[in-house]
Amino acid sequence: VQLQASGGGLVQAGGSLRLSCAASGLTFSNYAMGWFRQAPGKEREFAARISYSGSLTDYADSVKCRFTISRDNARNTVYLQMNSLKSEDTAVYYCAGSRAYRGDIATYDYWGQGTQVTVSS
Repeated sequence: VQLQASGGGLVQAGGSLRLSCAASGLTFSNYAMGWFRQAPGKEREFAARISYSGSLTDYADSVKCRFTISRDNARNTVYLQMNSLKSEDTAVYYCAGSRAYRGDIATYDYWGQGTQVTVSS
């Protein structure tokens, strides 16, 4: 199983980025997908998740109304559209897959390698 995250970069505050995560080696539609992030010196935290078909989504309060998670099961890809970025969004962003949509971080079986997002103020 491989999850390949991409799309990170350097952006000014108020700007936008779109992250992608391409999955292979698993039946993608059997997995809920999540995006997590980890800032320097902090624990990895939940950002957003999406259910198997994409009908359900959930967001951390810190990103709600600014970030949008979506998925394309035909392309085995999950996306994270990030708008109105703030300096506190600076982190390494990881995609992950879980059999349990509402499971905690421990239920995520597969993880991508992470992509760096840096927001300059």
